[in-house]
Amino acid sequence: MTKLEIKGDWNIAKGKLKQKWASLTDDDLQYVHGLQEELLGRIQKRTGETREAVEDAIKAATHTSCCS
Repeated sequence: MTKLEIKGDWNIAKGKLKQKWASLTDDDLQYVHGLQEELLGRIQKRTGETREAVEDAIKAATHTSCCS
């Protein structure tokens, strides 16, 4: 994933990511347009997950929230 694209309701996606990784805070998950790399880095640092795992989790959370 070269560019993180977040679609749909980010608040729903945040909730799903916090369910997956309880250590995440609202500050960790603050999405600001254009700062996708920073968001990935914050989640990766907090959870210890690989970049790919974080990207997959975000894709799953945003896909489910936008298309359900």
